[in-house]
Amino acid sequence: MTSKNTICLWYDGDALDAATFYAKTFPDSTVGAVHRAPGDYPAGKEGNILTVEFTVMGVPCIGLNGGPAFRHSEAFSFQVATDDQEETDRLWNAIVDNGGQESACGWCKDKWGLSWQISPRVLIAAVTDPNQAVAKRAFEAMMKMKKIDIAAIEAARRG
Repeated sequence: MTSKNTICLWYDGDALDAATFYAKTFPDSTVGAVHRAPGDYPAGKEGNILTVEFTVMGVPCIGLNGGPAFRHSEAFSFQVATDDQEETDRLWNAIVDNGGQESACGWCKDKWGLSWQISPRVLIAAVTDPNQAVAKRAFEAMMKMKKIDIAAIEAARRG
């Protein structure tokens, strides 16, 4: 890794699987170096994959196969700004249909427990609209959704 700041994500032995999925699913995402443990460690043995360098949409990450002690939570998520319904659907469905789960307001979790906010740019613009009535209508529409429906957000924005 050459980045000064890298996100380290903890996995239970399947960091390479997660990195490979992210690289196949998201643009500007790659799997880099795979490093094996030089000795035994609490969650594995010498020679097991210990870390995986990868990039998710240009953000450098390291997957650490640290074992089951720590799990991902909603306190950390990747927020993905999508340009249209097709991209929103593709990314949401890739995560949810690959063992993930739906949540509310554009949030979902992948099968490793990592949270993702699939947020169309239209939604972000609508809920931050300087006209408070417009922002409120869009926000109230979003609060009823799981995956974001851009047409419904645009309709709420128009009133």
